[in-house]
Amino acid sequence: MSSPKFASRRAVFAVVGLTAVAACGKPGGAPQGRGAVPVTVVTLATAPVVLRRELPGRTTPYLVAEVRPQVNGIVKQRLFTEGSAVKAGQPLYQLDDATYLADLASARAALARAEATLNIARLNARRSADLFAINAVSRQDDENAAAALQQGEADVAAAAAAVRSAQVILGYARITAPIGGRIGKSSVTQGALVTANQDQPLATVQQLDPIYVDLTQSSAEWLSLRRDLAAGRLEGAENMPVAIVLEDGTPYAQPGKLAFSEVSVDPTTGSFALRVVVPNPEHILLPGMYVRAIVGTGTRQSGLLVPQQGIARDPKGQTTAMVVGRDDTVEVRPVRVSQAIGDSWLVEEGLAAGDRVIVEGLQKVRPGAPVQPAEAGAAPPPAAPTAPAQQP
Repeated sequence: MSSPKFASRRAVFAVVGLTAVAACGKPGGAPQGRGAVPVTVVTLATAPVVLRRELPGRTTPYLVAEVRPQVNGIVKQRLFTEGSAVKAGQPLYQLDDATYLADLASARAALARAEATLNIARLNARRSADLFAINAVSRQDDENAAAALQQGEADVAAAAAAVRSAQVILGYARITAPIGGRIGKSSVTQGALVTANQDQPLATVQQLDPIYVDLTQSSAEWLSLRRDLAAGRLEGAENMPVAIVLEDGTPYAQPGKLAFSEVSVDPTTGSFALRVVVPNPEHILLPGMYVRAIVGTGTRQSGLLVPQQGIARDPKGQTTAMVVGRDDTVEVRPVRVSQAIGDSWLVEEGLAAGDRVIVEGLQKVRPGAPVQPAEAGAAPPPAAPTAPAQQP
C-alpha cells in the first residue's frame, strides 16, 4: 500500500501531463504537420519553333574532271605542281609535238596550192565569159571554166578545214586543265608514252569551293514530315540554312544550303539522298570527310517547349511532369515529347500553354502536396526590414 506522499506526487504529474496535452491541441501550440514546400516553376507559353533533324553525311567535290590525253605522244614536260591549285585552261602537260607540227605545215602547203589553183580557175572563168560574150568560145567551154572555178573554191575550203584540224590536233599536244580546282598526283612522268582515250587518267582536278555534302534520310521520317505539312502542323523550310558539324564535334563556320533531294528511295537501306552545297573557301572540308548536318525540316508556329529537367522518365519509358495546379498543389501529368530542341523538349501531348511545370524541388514534393511556386529567373522577394535596436 503506497503512502499518501507518493499518491500526491502521482496526482501532480498527471495534472502536468494533461496540461501539456491540452497546450499541444491549442492553436498556439507546436505545429501538427509540414507547411507548403517552395519550388521553382516555368510557365509554359507557345512560340514559333523551328524543327531540325541531324543527319549523317559525306563530303564530295563540287566538280570532278579527269585529265586524259586526246592524242598519242611522249610526255615532254609536266607543267604543274602536284596538290596545287590550278585554273581552267592552265597547261598541265606538254607532249612531243614534232609530228603534229609537220602535219600542220603539210596542211598549210596544200591550202596554198589549192588557193593558187583557184586563182588560175578564176582567171580562166573570167576570160571565158568575155569570149563567150562575143561568141568567140562555145557555151560548153564557158560552162567548163565556171565549173573549174567552183571546184577550185571547194578545194580551198577543204584545205582550210584540214589546216584547222591540224591546228586542233597540235593543240591537243599541250594538255590543259578542264576546270579550276585542286589537282592531285600525276600518274605519269616525263618520258612516258600516253595514248588517246586511255583508261588511266593523267591526273584528277577537283573543285572544292563550294563543296557538296551528301546526306541520307529515312523514308519513314520523310513520310511523317509530309503528313505534318499536309495537316498544317508544320510550315515548309526549304530555304533554311543547314549547319554543318565536323567529325570531331566542332561546328563549321559556313552554313550550307539544301540543293536537292533524290526522287527515289534506296531499296537496300530504305532511305533517300539529300545534297547540301556548303562554301569552303579555306578548304577545311575535304572529299570523303564524315560530317553531320543539322537540317531544318519545318516551323511549328504554336510550338510548346518544356525544360528537360521538368520531364521524368520511368523504367517503362513513359514520361511525366509535375505541374502546380490552381490551388498550388502538385499534379502528375503524363506527357508525350518528340524531340530535343536545345535544353528543352518539344511537347506533343499532356501539357498546354499556361501550365506551371516544376523544374526545381522535385525531390521534396509528392502528388497532392501544397507548394509555394516561384517563377524561374524571377527576382527573390525583398527581405522584411529589421527593427532597429533600442538604445538603453
